[in-house]
Amino acid sequence: MSNFSEKVSFIWSVADLLRGPYKPHQYGRVILPLTVLRRLDCVLEPTKAKVLEKHAAVKNSKIKEPEPILNKVAGHAFHNTSKLNFQKLKGEPDKAAQNLSHYIKSFSSRARQIFEYFEFEKEIAKLDESDRLYLVIGKFADIDLHPDVVPNHEMGLIFEDLIRRFNEASNETAGDHFTPREVIRLMVNLLFTPDSQVLRTKGIVRTLYDPACGTGGMLSVAEEHLRELNPDARLEVFGQDYNNEAFAICCSDMMIKGQNPENIKFGDSFTQDGLPGHRFDYLLANPPFGVEWKPQADVIEKEHDELAFKGRFGPGLPRINDGAPLSHAHDFEDEARRLASGDSI
Repeated sequence: MSNFSEKVSFIWSVADLLRGPYKPHQYGRVILPLTVLRRLDCVLEPTKAKVLEKHAAVKNSKIKEPEPILNKVAGHAFHNTSKLNFQKLKGEPDKAAQNLSHYIKSFSSRARQIFEYFEFEKEIAKLDESDRLYLVIGKFADIDLHPDVVPNHEMGLIFEDLIRRFNEASNETAGDHFTPREVIRLMVNLLFTPDSQVLRTKGIVRTLYDPACGTGGMLSVAEEHLRELNPDARLEVFGQDYNNEAFAICCSDMMIKGQNPENIKFGDSFTQDGLPGHRFDYLLANPPFGVEWKPQADVIEKEHDELAFKGRFGPGLPRINDGAPLSHAHDFEDEARRLASGDSI
């Protein structure tokens, strides 16, 4: 398969195997985590033998935290200690559920957490009961998602397209889960253009935060943009989201791209600030325009009253039926004070 559309079509064709046990709006519960799993499987393939060898060496040693060591051998922020891969999973149809569960549990903790947020164990059982699991595994084993074949940028586009299709099937508002790439590129250009000269400085490092990061599209496009502007620059990205699937996809994407997955937090950023005390050079978000923040009002108003400018909501609170302005508040004390005094930022 030589292009993006063919790969998306191939992955989407797995839905043909799901008809019956699953409704169209439920296909994502299977296809999204398996796409992630196949990607991780392909990424780890070149160093698989070395990781297994090192794991055998450290398993009975006195090393209490072997994960960093095995991650280093794998060459990524994650690893897998199972002898299984998709080709071997495909080869044992009678043990498909047992083997797939074992394979997932053999990932390092952060990667394993992704599939916990996907709640994928339930889908493994359901697929097994309906005699679909082996067929689905076999389908995914036939697509090569190694980064040499599918670059990070293209993998991000594949995720986005699949998510869009699932949203349409479930009649969800697309903007609740992702923002079109062309819109993000415009936003990133507007954000970075004033600093374009500074951002060309050799070895420069900048940070960016998205409090409603979804699957991480804005974080990825911003990172790509800075790399194109200055290959020697680094953008460290941070984000938070409370949609389980979106959070799981974003974490997996960050891991594969060499970003720190610990920078992505789960939870409602209005009421559960996952990055308290952090400061960022840039903030980029597609906030929930027109969505009321009444469910979070008690927590937000308490922070506003008790912490004032030491918290995130010092400048004041918007009307209850639009939470968008709240998404842009994250511990920017200096800017907040200037706003309150009437000075320009």
